[in-house]
Amino acid sequence: MTKREEIERRRTFAIISHPDAGKTTLTEKLLLYGGAINQAGSVKGKQSARHAVSDWMEIEKQRGISVTSSVLQFNYAGKCVNILDTPGHQDFSEDTYRTLMAADSAVMVIDAAKGVEAQTIKLFKVCTLRHIPIFTFINKMDRDSRDPFELMENIEEIPGIKTYPMNWPIGNGKDFKGVFDRNTRKVLAFESDGRANGVKMVDMEQAELGDDRLDELLTPDLHQQLVDEIELLDGAAEEFDLDKVNCGELSPVFFGSALTNFGVGPFLNDFLRLTQTPLPRVDSLTGEAVDPGREEFSGFIFKIQANMNKAHRDRIAFMRICSGKFERGMDAFHVQQGKNIKLATGTQLMAQDRAIVDEAYAGDIIGLFDPGIFSIGDTLCTGKKKVQFAGIPTFAPEHFARIEQKDTMKRKQFVKGIEQIAQEGAIQIFREVGGGMEEVVVGVVGVLQLEVLEYRLNTEYNVEIRMQQLPFEHIRWIKNEPDSYELRMLDLTSDTKAVEDMRGNRLLLFTSPWSIDWAENHNKELKLSEFGNI
Repeated sequence: MTKREEIERRRTFAIISHPDAGKTTLTEKLLLYGGAINQAGSVKGKQSARHAVSDWMEIEKQRGISVTSSVLQFNYAGKCVNILDTPGHQDFSEDTYRTLMAADSAVMVIDAAKGVEAQTIKLFKVCTLRHIPIFTFINKMDRDSRDPFELMENIEEIPGIKTYPMNWPIGNGKDFKGVFDRNTRKVLAFESDGRANGVKMVDMEQAELGDDRLDELLTPDLHQQLVDEIELLDGAAEEFDLDKVNCGELSPVFFGSALTNFGVGPFLNDFLRLTQTPLPRVDSLTGEAVDPGREEFSGFIFKIQANMNKAHRDRIAFMRICSGKFERGMDAFHVQQGKNIKLATGTQLMAQDRAIVDEAYAGDIIGLFDPGIFSIGDTLCTGKKKVQFAGIPTFAPEHFARIEQKDTMKRKQFVKGIEQIAQEGAIQIFREVGGGMEEVVVGVVGVLQLEVLEYRLNTEYNVEIRMQQLPFEHIRWIKNEPDSYELRMLDLTSDTKAVEDMRGNRLLLFTSPWSIDWAENHNKELKLSEFGNI
């Protein structure tokens, strides 16, 4: 197969959702249908001790939540599919935003009983900023759910994107019998294997609308209801327009139940038929798009994860390949450091099971062993003409805590642990201006990250800490040159604190918007920014 053919069969997408909408379950079922696993294990299943394939950190298994983004790859129907499974928990939203930078499309999982939830809206906004296609999977139709028309309206009103139902549910809860496929105009009636958890693929019967067999398959009432609803849909719904889907203005909607496997197969087939080949990324040096099929290799780092393997204390930098082909042992130019480095080994991950990769193509996500040289947003490329992809924005933390180690003899492990976890981007660390690392202030987007930090310092670095929550809620970077003002002379409220980040940039921590106004009004020369250009 030629390089261009390999690139064109790639499909890279992120699965995003509100906590508990069933994202991890859907990811597993896609792997089941893609033949990557033989049996799916429910995250919540008590009788079996198995956990979701995509959850690898101990704390994820204990709570049944995803804390980190996993990358999973499988082949299906001639396509090579890369799934980025993102954390659904609101406290890990920053990791999700970064992962969306590496995806070409997004699958939004929505709980049929709850509709669109707060976290989902934020993620929709990130997708629409990048104009990436959004496919919607309305999950949990096997439980009592809201009216499908109401759910469609809910998506159009809240995130503000037009919808087109690709299929239509027949019944819900215990009466969920299957879906009507609007493309083939056939009814797909699913047969349950009698267990609550679909462990194997489900069988389905196809029949034409109006076929006498449907009275038996669905019940006469559901059959009649379906005929009426389809008539209504065909008259009222948006026209299907693939161009609008590709620029993120129209979302194809699928109904199903990931738990019982109802609707997962048809969704996967339609999704791969409609979704795009790897998209070009823009070179920020020239403003031009970099063609994925070009000869020269390029890619960017969007995530760093330390200690995925307890035995090796390693760090993996996740790279999205944007053009060309990766080969193990190749040399590439590290743009931010301005020097050539050898890309010794690439790995592909199925959660924490990893395989060494000899070659990978544009659209693929690979893990590179990181001796501490990579940062989030770094570009790697080959060829005479250098490219550089835009950096990934840093979100301002909303919760702060003061942290120090209990045992002063473990200072080295404490500093190493804090710095490594900060480099992954899950936390931001600050210290007193001109101070050392005896105690640090940690800023996070969500409170649960503080718990994960304490847990990881203890299990991975063997350090116990004391943690004290701080009252700050807002942060501003000082944009003035350090020698142009004197920190002590600034007129600030008594509850405002000055700190610096690990690169020596100065910041102010505030407890309320009122103290920010005070600082700006009483120090006319002071320039404050809401984003760190990290």
